[in-house]
Amino acid sequence: MTAQTCPRQHQRTTMEIASLEPSLYTVKAVFILDNDGHRLLSKYYDTELYPSMKEQKNFENNVFNKTHKADNEIAFVEGMTIVYKCSIDLFFYVVGSAQENELMLMAVLNCLFESLSQILRKNVERRCLLDNMDGVFLVVDEIIDGGVILESDPQQVIQKVNYRADENPLSEQSVAQHITDKLAMTSNIMQSAKEQIKWSILK
Repeated sequence: MTAQTCPRQHQRTTMEIASLEPSLYTVKAVFILDNDGHRLLSKYYDTELYPSMKEQKNFENNVFNKTHKADNEIAFVEGMTIVYKCSIDLFFYVVGSAQENELMLMAVLNCLFESLSQILRKNVERRCLLDNMDGVFLVVDEIIDGGVILESDPQQVIQKVNYRADENPLSEQSVAQHITDKLAMTSNIMQSAKEQIKWSILK
């Protein structure tokens, strides 16, 4: 595992670690690029990270240049922890802060990839992705909300995406159940994160 470093990264990392506090806002950004590094989908959850489109694309180009020929699954670019996966002519990226737990980010990446694999009937490539962008956005929104991880089980994601695609109106009971499920899910994710952080410290 090789870390890409620069003076700016060291300064930023030190500042971030100094102000380290537990946070539910695990994911800073998610983006999917083609094998030329062109953006197909991109969602940034931290508005202060790269506020302009130009900054976002520069960051994505930098990440792509440092990862598309690498064999690793984790990279450190511009003070960010990035996990990634490639499939045929696509590259999937999940971005967290410098001190973010890599296992949590990898769980999000795997869930995203497996969910899209099911929706695209295992044809995880550029043309199929572009033909099913509505479903792709629904998948991302079911996994992450504002940077908070909502779901890491692909089967649950697919069920919820199918439910939303049916556009069935929610009854009061199902709304209450939906809220209860979300709260329970968040609690489980927090417990999992605590266990993983404890494991990381002991390691």
